[in-house]
Amino acid sequence: MKYRLAYILAIWFGCGRFPKAPGTAGTMGAIPFYLLLRVYGGVPAVAIATAVVALIGVWASHQVVRKLGIQDPQIVCIDEVAGVLITWLAAPDGWIGLLAGIVLFRLFDQVKPWPARPAERLPEGWGVMMDDVVAGVWAAACLLAGRALGWL
Repeated sequence: MKYRLAYILAIWFGCGRFPKAPGTAGTMGAIPFYLLLRVYGGVPAVAIATAVVALIGVWASHQVVRKLGIQDPQIVCIDEVAGVLITWLAAPDGWIGLLAGIVLFRLFDQVKPWPARPAERLPEGWGVMMDDVVAGVWAAACLLAGRALGWL
């Protein structure tokens, strides 16, 4: 039962089973969750949920990594959810902020700027989650810069 719950959360309710680009599917799968949080609780609710998802993600991905024996299984996408939620903390309201956050997060998730690559080498669930957390921080920083410059 514990592993089943971990698996469902780790693959973000099925997004990780998407046959092509499961990380992008996980990112897109975070949109309804984010919109509900943002509309009904505002940025504070998004911030709290982000921390909760990140912590649960460490546990859930750890369980899946142990069971499958693969360091960072592609099916695990709760890390993308946590990362994009971090990004959206800095996004302005509206579809432009939402879309800009997705594009920037996916870019930094692929490029893996410092310290994302070293974070990947952390053990099990921590390594799965932390590179995406770093990507989310970089993407959020870009959104904040874009807002400060009046681009968003």
